[in-house]
Amino acid sequence: MGDVLAGLHAVWEFESDSVLIRYERGIRTPKLFQALGERRVPLEAIAGVTLTRGKRGTVVLRVEPRPGADPLMEAAAGQLKESGDPYRLVLPADREVLAEYYADELRTLLTESGPTDRFLVKPPEGPLSFKAYDGKASFDGRTVKFRWFWTGASSAKWKAGDQSFSVGELNGVEWRSPEVFEGHLRLLRRDTSVAAPSQADLDPAAVVFGLGYGPVHESLPFAAAVLAAVRTSSPVPAVPAGGPRRDPADIAERIRHLGELHQAGLVTDEEFSVKKAELLAEL
Repeated sequence: MGDVLAGLHAVWEFESDSVLIRYERGIRTPKLFQALGERRVPLEAIAGVTLTRGKRGTVVLRVEPRPGADPLMEAAAGQLKESGDPYRLVLPADREVLAEYYADELRTLLTESGPTDRFLVKPPEGPLSFKAYDGKASFDGRTVKFRWFWTGASSAKWKAGDQSFSVGELNGVEWRSPEVFEGHLRLLRRDTSVAAPSQADLDPAAVVFGLGYGPVHESLPFAAAVLAAVRTSSPVPAVPAGGPRRDPADIAERIRHLGELHQAGLVTDEEFSVKKAELLAEL
């Protein structure tokens, strides 16, 4: 088709095999759109097209992604607000005829429907990181790391220590929007013998969101990138006996924080001795 349709916060370019969505970076543009920048949606990833009446004299053109085609939408699991849906293009009502033309043209090009067994839309690119309420999450494309904050992390997480997960160890991602109660990002492990606490604030494989911590535009692309990496990974190889050596400075910092927990009465004498011995053994 090779045509362009400009709407509120985004411009859609219709190509022979895809729709290229370029998001604006204006002050009123949703932050998620700004974080995404642009997305190419292959026609094989689209199940259908709708055109509906919007609010205050607008119409809404939307492409319906196939289930399983987009890691962002899979991670969101239906939790995005309508205004934050990256597949909606809002247009003035006087462009309804033009929008209907493009909707019809797109429909004639669609040949696939139903779920897909692989992601067809590229995930957000890394490295990615964001601050949660109880720690900082980072992802370099191969490993997810959680570094706990003294001011927010539970004693259970401090006892467990900072966490590092290879994507080969993971089976999926659970994202709960920070815009609802008890938002969090939880990593789902392949090893089901490890019982995960039901509360995210007690689970070392999860970070908890809060007011200003883990916003959608940072945590959702992060979750999507991890999910996409997990889907294409193979199980992580066994770690040699003795495990990897850790940075002595990091060990010293962990022991210092453990001592603060001990002095505050959050860790018993026995727990302090055992954990300190474990940390020293990693040197």
